[in-house]
Amino acid sequence: MSAKAKITPLGANILVEPVSEESKTASGIVLPDTVDKEKPQKGKVVALGTGKVTDDGKKVPFNLKVGDIVIFKKYSPDDIEIEDKEYLIMTEEDILAIIK
Repeated sequence: MSAKAKITPLGANILVEPVSEESKTASGIVLPDTVDKEKPQKGKVVALGTGKVTDDGKKVPFNLKVGDIVIFKKYSPDDIEIEDKEYLIMTEEDILAIIK
């Protein structure tokens, strides 16, 4: 089963799977993810919540969709683990850009 089948974000929350990129030195040495302790700032949207609702009850549609690769604020998301795999939950306000 996928993470989406196991967890559905509520409201304006978004479930994102972090994407790690290999880092290379100038001489071509590949550095493992453990070298850089910073959280990834790039991820793939796995599931969207039910949507943000304004104070007057209007539903605001998301500006992204499942499958989008996004760049997000480094320290904003909450970490969760589902079946030994790491995911992040954040709001659309935490997402800075969609990579096309």
